[in-house]
Amino acid sequence: MEKVRRITVKISADLLKRAQRASGKDITQTVRTGLRLVAATETYSHLRKLRGKVRFSHTSADLKVDR
Repeated sequence: MEKVRRITVKISADLLKRAQRASGKDITQTVRTGLRLVAATETYSHLRKLRGKVRFSHTSADLKVDR
């Protein structure tokens, strides 16, 4: 089971309203989604550094054949 922490966060009402509108979720889910996106930026940065350095053995045409 994942360990859960309860936190108190002070943010502007406008920012929260905009974030909830964008996510379509309640406050807790909106905050969780935002934190996941922030945490994922490290992975995205690493992937961007690999751009052009990874060679694939299949072409895009090969991948489309089994659709």
